[in-house]
Amino acid sequence: MIAYKGFEPGLVCRNYQFQMGLNVTEKANCRQNGFHCAEDPLDCLNYYGDLENSEYWLVDASGDVNEDGDDSKISCTELTIIKQLTKMEFFIHALAFMVDHPKREWSSRVVKDKANAYRGYAVVRGRDPVACGNLGDILAFAKEDAHGNVIQIALTTVDGDKIKPDVWYGVELTERMVSLW
Repeated sequence: MIAYKGFEPGLVCRNYQFQMGLNVTEKANCRQNGFHCAEDPLDCLNYYGDLENSEYWLVDASGDVNEDGDDSKISCTELTIIKQLTKMEFFIHALAFMVDHPKREWSSRVVKDKANAYRGYAVVRGRDPVACGNLGDILAFAKEDAHGNVIQIALTTVDGDKIKPDVWYGVELTERMVSLW
């Protein structure tokens, strides 16, 4: 199963050094052991929330697989490290996950309707999502229809030129007037 994993720089997780390719362990109990990863990329941010000092990788979880139900975290006995994702790739995978699984419980990292970037990013979802951030922040938008299906996505970085700091934007990446209430 394709999943996502956060690491400290250099493929290190909880003092364990992972290798490119297949990594194998004996047991997989989500609360106790095994190699952990997440189906929803954004759930990696629950464990590796510092975008500047973490790495995010596309992985394949196989062997004995266990879930605990807290979020989309899983534990497995075989974890194949496939590809490191850039920050933008990571968030486009997160938006694609929302498109593919619109009825799943939202990651705690997704804000409904209106988000101000925090810790380098904002992920906002709703009928008319809006977001703003500081220079360098990533803004990710998922626009829903009346049934909660994601019908449009957008991803951008506050670059100071096209997307300005402290200005609200909608999914079309145009400036928006937003009530502060």
